[in-house]
Amino acid sequence: MLTVLREEDRDEKPATRWSPIYYGLRDAIVSHRLAPGTKLPEDELATIYSVSRTVIRAALQALAHDRLARLEPNRGAFVAQPSKIEAREVFEARALIEPKVAWLAASAAVPSDIAWLRQHLEKEHEALHAGRDSEAIMLSARFHVGIAEIAAHSVFTKFVRDLVSHSSLIIALYWKRRDATCEKHAHHALVDAIEAGRSSQAAELMTSHLVDLLSGLDLTDKIEKSDNLSDLLRP
Repeated sequence: MLTVLREEDRDEKPATRWSPIYYGLRDAIVSHRLAPGTKLPEDELATIYSVSRTVIRAALQALAHDRLARLEPNRGAFVAQPSKIEAREVFEARALIEPKVAWLAASAAVPSDIAWLRQHLEKEHEALHAGRDSEAIMLSARFHVGIAEIAAHSVFTKFVRDLVSHSSLIIALYWKRRDATCEKHAHHALVDAIEAGRSSQAAELMTSHLVDLLSGLDLTDKIEKSDNLSDLLRP
C-alpha cells in the first residue's frame, strides 16, 4: 500500500495483479494529477490498464483502505476529498499518539533500528531534492511508521499506519511549503534523540514536528477539477 504499508503485509498472489494499478493511481492522486472528488469508473480504468474490472476493483479497495479513495454504494469510487476540518482532526490525533510512540522508541531502539532510520532519511531527502514529491511524501510517512514499529506497541503502530496514510493525502493536497513533508532537521533531530535514549526530548521533538507539519498546510477549500482520466494517468 502507500509505502506506509510494506509489500510483505499483503497477500502476494492477488497483489501481483492489482498492485501496479494501485501504485499508478496512488501516484496520480498524490502528485495531484487526479484531483479530490474525481470519479474512478471501473470500466474506464479497466480499458486504460488493459485488465479486468475485478482487478480494478481490488486496486480501488486497496486505495480505499489507505483512505486515498472512497467507495460509495451504487455510485462507484472517487478520489478522497478530505476537508480542512478532517485534516486538522487527523493531525490532532497524531499529536496525541506519536509523541508517546517516539518516547517508547527512544527506550527500545537498538543500533540496527537507528541504522535503518538513517538510511531511510537519505532516501527521503534524495526524493525531495530530486523533485519526486509523491515519493518523498510516502517515504516521510514510512519514517513515522518505522518509529512506531521500533516502539514495539502493536496498537499504537496500527493507529499510526492509518493516520499517516490519511495525512499523506492531506499533505499532498494542501501543502504550501515543499519541505512540509520531511524537513531534514526535524527528522534528523528525532533520530538523534531516539539513538541517545532521550525519551522526553524525542516526544517533544515529535510534538513540534507535527505542529510544524500542520502549519505547512494551506487548509482552504480549493478544489480543482480533473480532465480525461486516460490523459491524467499517463506516466
